[in-house]
Amino acid sequence: MIKTNSTNTLRRVLIRKLLRLSKKDGRRIWARVAEELARPRRRRRAVNISRINRYAKENEIAVVPGRVLGSGTLTKSLTIVAESFSLTALDKITRAGGKPITLRELVEKEKLIEYIKGKRLVLIG
Repeated sequence: MIKTNSTNTLRRVLIRKLLRLSKKDGRRIWARVAEELARPRRRRRAVNISRINRYAKENEIAVVPGRVLGSGTLTKSLTIVAESFSLTALDKITRAGGKPITLRELVEKEKLIEYIKGKRLVLIG
């Protein structure tokens, strides 16, 4: 079977930047997220707020290699890094005192990379 890449050029650029970040930062998690984003559309991840609330602890940063959906409740103030967020998920994260960050924002802004550098990351999905 022939392996094909994403035809979305913005997604391919994001994947390349995540792979560079993985080498620069020394964490395998960014390469893993890039692998997940390279999958076909029908196999992409969608994670509910309730799952993030269940698996992430208070001072951790939750990394979701896909879309965050708004089903469930968020009782912790978390920083969540994901490809995209639904409107209800954004509302619930900000109401709980959390911070939603898209992967595009992360790879483009050095300040966000420095913010994440010393923290513990958890891959959810």
